[in-house]
Amino acid sequence: MANRNTVGFGLIPSGALGATPSTGGQNKYKIDSGYGSSIYLGQPVQYDTAGGANDNPGYVINGQDAITRPTIGVFNGCFYTDANTLKPTFSSFFARTTAPANSEDIDAFIIDNPFQQYNVQLSGRLGATAAAAQAEMGKTLGLTVSANGAASANSGSTLSGQSNSQLTVGTASNAVANQWRLLRSAEDPENEDLITTPQTNPALANFSGQATVVVVANQSQWFGSGQVSA
Repeated sequence: MANRNTVGFGLIPSGALGATPSTGGQNKYKIDSGYGSSIYLGQPVQYDTAGGANDNPGYVINGQDAITRPTIGVFNGCFYTDANTLKPTFSSFFARTTAPANSEDIDAFIIDNPFQQYNVQLSGRLGATAAAAQAEMGKTLGLTVSANGAASANSGSTLSGQSNSQLTVGTASNAVANQWRLLRSAEDPENEDLITTPQTNPALANFSGQATVVVVANQSQWFGSGQVSA
């Protein structure tokens, strides 16, 4: 059955390893007021380091790009005092143009359970056959920003704040550097076809979007490099 997914939606919490309770719990971290990149709902974050993206150790930054440090967790909104209104403001995403009052740091809410599982959309078909697709389970992959199967300059929606991230098919190489480990199909009845090549135009009669799968962090800040890896 053709998939109905079109644009990616980032990482959405969906249970925890071991069928343990998944509360969707989150903790508060800091974004530097001068950070120059946006972070969208459902994107991973990591700590900055000296000489890093903002050269500001201890603050969180967008962790979607090629991994250089383990992930802390997944972004779930932020809170700051708006410089124009001077009112406390919650936003589902952090825009790089955000201007907090008095250059105060921004509070970022991060889902940081290292055992948290997430639903995420694939960037393409997982394999040419059911057996080939199944053979990819347990391997590691990275994230890409895309829309309708094509690269996009925008990593999320400035209206909803939702990330456009997808799991990058073709990076399943079991590399320790890949940030996410593929567990299984999400068994979404409308988005579980792992072998049909997606079409990029939803108007086509033979349109098929990308399937939804379940992943867990391959490298967690709380375990250190490789300790979650098989």
